[in-house]
Amino acid sequence: MAINQLKAVAGITIPDSSIARQATELLLEHGTEFIYNHSLRVFLFSSLNAKRNSLPHDSELLYVASVFHDLGLVSPYSSPNLRFEVDGANAAREFLRGHGIAKDKLQLVWDTIALHTTIGIAEHKENEVALMYSGVGLDVMGDGYENLSEENREEIIKAFPRNDFKKKIIPAFFSGFEHKTETTFGNIKADVCAFMLPNFHRKNFCNCILDSPWAE
Repeated sequence: MAINQLKAVAGITIPDSSIARQATELLLEHGTEFIYNHSLRVFLFSSLNAKRNSLPHDSELLYVASVFHDLGLVSPYSSPNLRFEVDGANAAREFLRGHGIAKDKLQLVWDTIALHTTIGIAEHKENEVALMYSGVGLDVMGDGYENLSEENREEIIKAFPRNDFKKKIIPAFFSGFEHKTETTFGNIKADVCAFMLPNFHRKNFCNCILDSPWAE
């Protein structure tokens, strides 16, 4: 895997604590170069948004959350029946619990990962949750692109290349939950299933109501 491990990019210091290094090692061991570059960009974009908006946050926890946020898409973290976001959140929580991290911080990281695709809620949570949501949105959909300076954008992309990101990210997502497409009910990843599977039948909330066992 051809990757860059840098101390700072675009004026943002990349955490280098023992916990941060071990989290990175897990990403390198189980992830892909594509996921690694995406995860590091997410951390940097999240951190730049924090800097721009003067939002206090725990940089180490934000980094660990960024590193783990898509590990639920890959083995050994992908479960047979849970949303991939939950798989990643569970993995990060167990990792941090092994380092004696306080319960409230475990919950914060869990929420940061589990809610990173939850539009309309994540942005109103704690700073770490909202920041990573913003970083993911910037890298995947270009949300807030206009707030990113050309200098920072070029430095980050040079360090952690996108490598045909637009064409590769949807199949990368799908590969993580094609064995459990039912977990996309009620969330935006159902769009990925519909894109990848021409005959994909979405579960419908209204049908769940109308087909319930209640008589009326």
